[in-house]
Amino acid sequence: MRVLMTGGGTGGHVNPAIAIADYIRRMEPDSEIAFVGTSRGIENKLVPNAGYPLHHVEIQGLKRSLSLSNLKTAWLTVTSVGKAKKLIKAFKPDIVVGTGGYVSWPVVKAASQMGIPTALHESNAIPGMAVKMLEGSVDKLFVNFEESKRYLKHPEKAMRTGNPLKGDFKTLSREEARKALGLEGKYRSLILSYGGSMGAERVNDEVLALMRDFTAKNPDIRHVHAAGAIEFEAATAKFREYGLDACPNIELREYIYDMPLMMAAADLVICRAGAMTLSELAMQRKPCILIPSPNVTNNHQYKNAHVLEEKGAASLIEEKNLGEGALMKEVSRLIRDRSALAGMSEKIAVFSIENAGEIIYNELKNLVKADKM
Repeated sequence: MRVLMTGGGTGGHVNPAIAIADYIRRMEPDSEIAFVGTSRGIENKLVPNAGYPLHHVEIQGLKRSLSLSNLKTAWLTVTSVGKAKKLIKAFKPDIVVGTGGYVSWPVVKAASQMGIPTALHESNAIPGMAVKMLEGSVDKLFVNFEESKRYLKHPEKAMRTGNPLKGDFKTLSREEARKALGLEGKYRSLILSYGGSMGAERVNDEVLALMRDFTAKNPDIRHVHAAGAIEFEAATAKFREYGLDACPNIELREYIYDMPLMMAAADLVICRAGAMTLSELAMQRKPCILIPSPNVTNNHQYKNAHVLEEKGAASLIEEKNLGEGALMKEVSRLIRDRSALAGMSEKIAVFSIENAGEIIYNELKNLVKADKM
C-alpha cells in the first residue's frame, strides 16, 4: 500500500500520523509511506527520526486580528492545493491520511479533488479548523472522543477509533514496572509529574512547591518531576534552593525518556491535557490531575480535560486557579485515598481503545480496496 500522511505543526498532530504509519509498516513491510508537512513545524524533527521521507507544502493559519499575514494565508490557501497535487502525482498514493494542522488542508483537499481515497484523524475533543474545512471532502473521519461527533456536520462519516500511540503503553502492570524501577517495597506511592517536553514554568513552580510542602514531608511517597528542556535550569536552581536535592524520595529530571515504564509504575500523574497524553493515561488507566495549557489554539486542552472531568475520570485545575495550595490539597486528598484512585482508574479506562492502530489500518485497507473495485 502506498500511503501519503500529512499533519504538522505540533506533536499532537505528527505523533498520531507516525503511529499510524508505523502500524501500516508493521503489517505491510513492503508498503511505501511518505509525509507532507511545512518547513517550520516539529514534523521536520519527528518524521525523519521515525525513518520516513518528508515533503513540504507551504501553508499557514489565519491570525485572529487584521494582519497582512492573512493576505499571505489567502494566497497560500489557493496555491498550496496545486503544489500538493504535484506531490501527489509524483508519489501516486493509494490513500492520503491527514491528522490535523494547517498542512492537512491542501494535501487532503488535493487528493479528494483527484479522486484518491482520503481519511482524517482528530485527536482532540473539539475538531480543529482543518478537520472542519475538510470533513465534507473526505471518505472517512476517525475521532478519539465520542463527543467529537457532536461538532461535525457529517457525523455519519465518523467512527471512534481512539488515538494510535507510539511506544508500548500497555505491556507492564504497576507491580512489574515498580519492580523494573527498583521501587518494590520502598515506597507506598509514586507521583509522576511533567509539563511537556519543553517545560511549563507555572507547572514547575507549583510542583516544586508541592514537593517542598508535601512530598518532602512524606518519605513513603516517591515523586519524579520532569521540568522540560527550556525550564530545566531555572527549575534546578529552585529545586536546590528548596533543599529538595537532599530528599532521597524526590527526583527532578529534564525529560522522562522511559515514559511508558514510569507511567505504568505511577499511582497519580500530574500533567497537561494534550490529546496524546490523555490517551496514554487512559491506556494505562492512570488517575490524574490535569492542568491544561491556556496557550494553545482554541483552548483545546481545557476542552479535552473537561470531557474527562465530567465523567469523573480526572481532576481538573486550571492555571488561573492554581496558587494558595490548590494543587497540594488535591494531591493530598487523592494520594491516600485508594478507593478514589481506583474509581478514577476505572473511569478513565473508558477513554482508551487498545487496538486503535489495527482499527484504522483495516479501515484504510477497506477504502483502498473499494477504490480499486
